[in-house]
Amino acid sequence: METTTNTAALAVDQKEVKRIVQAQRDFFATNGTKTIAFRKKQLSKLRQLIADNEDAIVEALHQDLHKHEFEAYATEIGFVMVDLDKALANLSKWAKPKKVKTPPFLFIATSYIHPDPYGNTLIIAPWNYPMQLLIAPLIGAIAAGNTAILKPSEFAPHTSALFAKLINSTFEENYIRLIEGAVDETQWLLNEKFDYIFFTGSTKVGKIVYQAAAKHLTPVTLELGGKSPCIVDNDTHLDYTAKRIIWGKFVNVGQTCIAPDYILVDQKVKAAFIEKLKYYMQQFFGDNPQESESLGRIINESHFDRIVSYLGDGDAVIGGQHDRSDKYIAPTVLDNVKEDSSVMEDEIFGPVLPIIAYGNLREAIAFINARPKPLALYMFTKNDKKVDRVIGETSSGGVCVNDTLMHIANPYLPFGGVGQSGMGAYHGYESFNTFSHQKSVLHRSFLLEEPIRYAPYNLKRNWLKKIMDWTL
Repeated sequence: METTTNTAALAVDQKEVKRIVQAQRDFFATNGTKTIAFRKKQLSKLRQLIADNEDAIVEALHQDLHKHEFEAYATEIGFVMVDLDKALANLSKWAKPKKVKTPPFLFIATSYIHPDPYGNTLIIAPWNYPMQLLIAPLIGAIAAGNTAILKPSEFAPHTSALFAKLINSTFEENYIRLIEGAVDETQWLLNEKFDYIFFTGSTKVGKIVYQAAAKHLTPVTLELGGKSPCIVDNDTHLDYTAKRIIWGKFVNVGQTCIAPDYILVDQKVKAAFIEKLKYYMQQFFGDNPQESESLGRIINESHFDRIVSYLGDGDAVIGGQHDRSDKYIAPTVLDNVKEDSSVMEDEIFGPVLPIIAYGNLREAIAFINARPKPLALYMFTKNDKKVDRVIGETSSGGVCVNDTLMHIANPYLPFGGVGQSGMGAYHGYESFNTFSHQKSVLHRSFLLEEPIRYAPYNLKRNWLKKIMDWTL
């Protein structure tokens, strides 16, 4: 398929959604998406699209979230470019059927696993990283040989409009199409039958997506969130710990699904740790963080009001200032937080960081295990035995030791949730794997036939057991 410029109207109705879904289903049926050459060509187009429009993407991200260009590139543009380059370099290897062992009793035969595209896919992206979380799954969908419909968040309108223009003028609508809109458009899409759905967003909306997928028995990946804990041991490098936690919590002004949601700090170092946070907060954002170009803004007034409501759940030892007209909330650290307060019940998704002291590691582990499984768990310590204990005695989507967020920057590590924080994983090879059905193939020869398996059955059971036990 040769791609031509296609700048059709972006607004759609339910009838138009049905038409686009059917057009993609018809195109997939031609097998046009399946050749490696075609997939690489489309990945290259996507890469060129991003490279040619880098400045426009940075500007759109700034308009939506007040992102600094460094943050925009590091967490969005550069992030997907690494994923694209990895997919282009490795696609031929990823897509190659993988030979596996065949038991001797199946002689003569070969067995292999053939990665198969699911078909027509739907990708629903959130507003907090409106480029990364839209394009990263798309890379997997293209690499695996699928078609895709993209639904970005209406809460990041500038990024949504830009990518609607770029995607829809680069790819044919029967292959990849971006549909803008809000609740109605999302519901129209979910009413359609897809072969795979990839959703990133809140647990509440994730349940709606899961219910819609269940009507068609459609497999899903749900990248959700939750309250990611951060344990600070008494045996740690306090300066590095404070700096890395501040960065991970306040990048994108806390609007990150894997941001440290609360701190569990050993009571022996709590006071010293808070002093380090105060020092580095001033070093990073100055005396008046509202004037810092390195600090973003809350996406809208609704989220602003929700986050501000948490400020009364503790004592603001750092920050606490806010300005609704600017959608600004200062990087805030709350002390004396009650375990049953609202800030400890809901995912914060903003620049508020509660601190709770613990007496021993057993208490910290019990605190984490008494709550839903988080998307990420962080631990800062020099003690490897404590690390092993936390990893072994807790459950989370991923773990990052002595840093925050950086585990998702490794394309060799699958990223995903568990329990209420989600299901499925992606990034790097795992993105290709997620959008591929692993089709098992057994290919037998006509050179040999074993009559013992056919009726009338004459082989004694003890001999059958010996034959079937011969599987290695």
